[in-house]
Amino acid sequence: MAPLALLVAAFLAYSVPPYLTLDPAQSRVPAPPGFAAHYGFLVGHILFGTIAIVGVILQVWPWLRRTHPVVHRRVGRVYVFAGAIPSALLALTIALASPFGPAAGVLNVVAALLWLGFTVAGFRAVRQGRYADHRRWMVRSFAMAMNTLLSRVYAPIAFLTLAPHYPDQAVLFQTASTLAGTMSVLTLLLLSQWWLDRRPVRDRAGVR
Repeated sequence: MAPLALLVAAFLAYSVPPYLTLDPAQSRVPAPPGFAAHYGFLVGHILFGTIAIVGVILQVWPWLRRTHPVVHRRVGRVYVFAGAIPSALLALTIALASPFGPAAGVLNVVAALLWLGFTVAGFRAVRQGRYADHRRWMVRSFAMAMNTLLSRVYAPIAFLTLAPHYPDQAVLFQTASTLAGTMSVLTLLLLSQWWLDRRPVRDRAGVR
């Protein structure tokens, strides 16, 4: 947990501060033409996403889950309703007018729908007392919450790999962004499924 927490903290320390100024000039995502509300949606997505990432790190912490189940449940509600769901819904809105091209927009829509679907399925499962299913869905939700972080890791690799083949910088930027995002989503889906297959969750009332 410690390396994961440090990695997430470093990512948030780098990514979030420019948006706390509420200055559109500090944004790392260019606003698409004709979408004046883009920056507001982007800031909301990032702030709710920050809550989600911090919350989900606490949720997957085995010690907290075992020794403080009440805290685990309360943090889980915060993650679902003040983090993942609003952040994913805002991501859908932003993706529909992605400045990184239509392919990146479609990819972001898919990633947001997966995150939203996994999270809602996990919440429904725990409300119905299906704790093993809840754990499975929330592992997948955690994976998709890490999507932005992992895509930032893949991005420079994609740029360096594609740069010799795309002299046009705009095309290179869009293509590399799409490739990095695609690799991130696929990696996270495969790793989460591998983890679930490797560590099957027992359906016990005490596992929440």
